[in-house]
Amino acid sequence: MTQEITTPISETLADWLVGAEVSKLSAETIEMTRRIVLDVAGLCISARNEPYVQAVIAASGPGDATAIGHARGFDPFSAALINGTAAHGEDYDDTFEGGPVHSGAVVVPAAMAICELENLPGDRLLLATAYGAELLCRLSLVTPKAIHKAGFHPTAVIGTMAAAAACSVALGLNKKQTVDALGIAGSMASGIIEYLAEGTWTKRMHAGWAAQSGIRAALMARGGFLGPRTVFEGSHGFFHAFAPSRKPAYDLLLNELGQRWVIDDIVFKPYACGTMTQPFIDCAIALSKQGVSADDIVSIQCDVGEGTVHRLWEPLNVKHNPKTPYAAKFSTPICMALGFLEGKAGLGQFTEESIHDPRVRGLAAKVSYVINPDDPYPDQFIGHLRATLKNGDVREVKQGYMRGGKKAPMSIADLETKFVDNAIYGGWRDADADVARNVVTGLFASDGPKQLRQLRI
Repeated sequence: MTQEITTPISETLADWLVGAEVSKLSAETIEMTRRIVLDVAGLCISARNEPYVQAVIAASGPGDATAIGHARGFDPFSAALINGTAAHGEDYDDTFEGGPVHSGAVVVPAAMAICELENLPGDRLLLATAYGAELLCRLSLVTPKAIHKAGFHPTAVIGTMAAAAACSVALGLNKKQTVDALGIAGSMASGIIEYLAEGTWTKRMHAGWAAQSGIRAALMARGGFLGPRTVFEGSHGFFHAFAPSRKPAYDLLLNELGQRWVIDDIVFKPYACGTMTQPFIDCAIALSKQGVSADDIVSIQCDVGEGTVHRLWEPLNVKHNPKTPYAAKFSTPICMALGFLEGKAGLGQFTEESIHDPRVRGLAAKVSYVINPDDPYPDQFIGHLRATLKNGDVREVKQGYMRGGKKAPMSIADLETKFVDNAIYGGWRDADADVARNVVTGLFASDGPKQLRQLRI
């Protein structure tokens, strides 16, 4: 049921954002926000030397903001773009069941850059991250599946609005300025999903682009630039443009706003690939642990949610034979084959050599799907496969949740291990990784944002 809109949504959100206070955050929400920042920082380091990050750096300007893992400073917009691109580039960043969206890779780079630009204390970084991530996740619930259906990337378009909100909180903008920032951000939102055609790089930059746009929107609003109050619900507004096939459920955005924090249910990925592939990888690994070999398998049929098909399953012949390692991250058959054969699907699995391995391609070719009309996607990410073996046996494996989320959460020790592993993958020494971990976990202290300079290695 969708409530009647009598006050512009941006004004309701602005009232909430202007009232941001640390005292309004539970210990659980503060801890989740800390984990989000830790995960993002490690991912920035892991991708620092990747060609797509270097290409963004080549288009970036100098300044005094930190791009994590890079020795020199950048202007704040470039720093946010670099950090966001690196954090989201390997699709190893946090996700949200109900979206799906990736909040940390957008909001953390924006909040870090604005705090460095304005010399803001750690509590502003905490508030900007928590409130921005909460808005991003809540906005993803308004028109589930419809933004993807329209050909846009939800993290990109929704993320721009959330980054503007985060920066508004950090800067302490008043209600009118915050409304204007959201209105301005609506015209900056962008990000199509045509990267799927050939596995090219544009999705990788979407989080960073949203982050830098949010900074710009908030600063322009502070300077007096005007934006439409009806940016969300207007007849030419955000959801009309990006999700025309579905009536918006604004009650899911506004109900219990500030009382129930949905970011407490954010999921941290165990695998470096598309969100909805993750439970299927777990199922494939579970099948291999039953003593089944790839040669034993005649076919694997997966029950899937209809909303995942156009990104992760079709065209099926293309998903069986992706052209690039990045394209392989959005091929459930390849991801399952990697998991089955190697027992994992981390950063080291998505290489040219591994995705073209005849064993991987051969097993992936045996994987197909059927649509399950009762699949709970996008509210819940599950996995279900049936493997037919040469001896006639049929093995069935189900997983009713995504690991790393509320039903099987990662501990702080797990996330710290992931951080160190990512830093080492990015070329840092163990000692550098340990120092960086301590810096990142202390960023919410009063002088925390100033310590970002220690991450310029």
